[in-house]
Amino acid sequence: MELKDWLNSINMTKKNLIEDDPSVIKDYPPYIVNRCFSGHLDCIFYANEMNIHNALPKDMQYSFYLNSLRKKKRFSPWIRKDKVSDLECVKKYYSYSDQKALQALKILSKEQIKFIKSKLETGGT
Repeated sequence: MELKDWLNSINMTKKNLIEDDPSVIKDYPPYIVNRCFSGHLDCIFYANEMNIHNALPKDMQYSFYLNSLRKKKRFSPWIRKDKVSDLECVKKYYSYSDQKALQALKILSKEQIKFIKSKLETGGT
């Protein structure tokens, strides 16, 4: 079973996938399903409840979502951490952590960042 099968079952079809073949529950990814539902306003409290009770067996977590959430199309892009340009240059030049480099990027001008990049260029082939 793929993630989309589990999500379609919970969101749209409301067909219990475990009834036909109980062995498919081993493929159920509870963390990723919780993460998917945490991005929707109508599901956030349910996802939080499953995060609190993460020790429940997979079939119970699946049944909770299947029977608790209303039938609805829920599609959203995967939440990813934004990639900040020039972050690696500042980290390398000043030997900063991610957090300190982000703070430094807020106060550095474009000319200063250009200078940093020129100092870090090693050249060659």
